[in-house]
Amino acid sequence: MLSIVKNTTFPSLLDLLAPHSCRGCGRMGEVLCDCCKNNIILNHQNYCPNCKRLNPTGKCQKCRSLPPTFIVGERDSILGDLIHNYKYNSTRALAKPLAELLNQTLPAIDGKVSIVPLPTIAPHIRSRGFDHTYKIAKSLTRLRGKNYTVEKILLRTKNSVQVGSDQKARLKQASRAYKINEKLKIDPATTYLLFDDVWTTGASMKSAVKKLRQAGAKKIIVAVLALNSLNQ
Repeated sequence: MLSIVKNTTFPSLLDLLAPHSCRGCGRMGEVLCDCCKNNIILNHQNYCPNCKRLNPTGKCQKCRSLPPTFIVGERDSILGDLIHNYKYNSTRALAKPLAELLNQTLPAIDGKVSIVPLPTIAPHIRSRGFDHTYKIAKSLTRLRGKNYTVEKILLRTKNSVQVGSDQKARLKQASRAYKINEKLKIDPATTYLLFDDVWTTGASMKSAVKKLRQAGAKKIIVAVLALNSLNQ
């Protein structure tokens, strides 16, 4: 688990005075300084989001239905503050450092890779002024190279907002939340890198994996910035 203590009030005060202060330690100059970024990377341990066991290879031997899954860290840490600032305070500059954390967490992947960000509902995009998962995915392609692209293969269906925290209910809602973009063709030789910011119950990601498999995807990897909790 991450050993960095949350720092919420100090960076919030600095935001009023200087937009470019580190959200981790308050140091002036960058939204996430190299020191805080390196601390997150050095403290990284990969867990299976389903059974919460240590999972260094990404492929859990217990949860065999999940594709290889890689998570940067826990939401109850500096990561949670970064994601909150990025999504709800419109700190768009955080897209790059968040992508850098993902880049350090993910293994090398051979061949063509299509990053598929889980689609955000339209009202959230309008209220935030940007698509937060898509923006991080684009930053990740610049870090990973020419064999990486971003494709909006998954689309949101109408009335697909998930409510409540009951896993069974969310799984049922999520099963109807996504559809395949018929304008794009699934290539069995391509690796599809499904990306989301937070894993809560896993309902959204599991539904997305199922849709891709049904459409013909053979190679799928899951990437998530933060796991909601290791204690649930």
